[in-house]
Amino acid sequence: MSDKKYVVTIARQFGSLGRPIAKLMSKKLGVEYYDRDIVEQAAKKLNLPVSQIDELEEKVKKTSTNSYKRMMYPLGTQSSTEQDRIFEAQQNIMKFLVERESCIIVGRCSDFVLSDEENAVHIYIYAPYEQRVKNCVNDLHLSEEEAKKMIRSVDEARDNYHMHYAGFLPSDPKHKTIMIDSSSLGVEGTAEYLVDFIQKKFDLKTYTLN
Repeated sequence: MSDKKYVVTIARQFGSLGRPIAKLMSKKLGVEYYDRDIVEQAAKKLNLPVSQIDELEEKVKKTSTNSYKRMMYPLGTQSSTEQDRIFEAQQNIMKFLVERESCIIVGRCSDFVLSDEENAVHIYIYAPYEQRVKNCVNDLHLSEEEAKKMIRSVDEARDNYHMHYAGFLPSDPKHKTIMIDSSSLGVEGTAEYLVDFIQKKFDLKTYTLN
């Protein structure tokens, strides 16, 4: 069994169930999972002095109180200078995390930030449009009209955010190890498929958590 550290980055279309898949993968692999609240999570875990960044994050929360609206403004609605400062902090924290432990990181341009990592798997999770609408209606309890608006708005926001900081789209196959349609196997099946790949790639001990 290999004991080397590794990182899995996950980019996803809105409504493709990428986040629950990532959470399940973290349980099955026995590694930490970090998502859009990576600054807060990482600060606590690493005991980093990020009080200044915490203040900027609070501005994000105050200006975008609706959780769905926050998805449309990945770094909030403040000035570009403040957004750049938050991104820089997140970038540094992601690199700290990878040096410290194996982990899964969702979004935040992690595929770009960690593109030079030797032991990395970069995943893009997508699904057919109609299936994403159904997922939003069933899992997020949105109306069909709301779901369609959210898919359009969040996908556009994520693409713009990623293009701005990374210079390429999150769906660009040149920067991905695996691109997978989550509707083919569902949350459980997709997580199992990806975990199996990661275990084989890094020669990991097989976990049997359900």
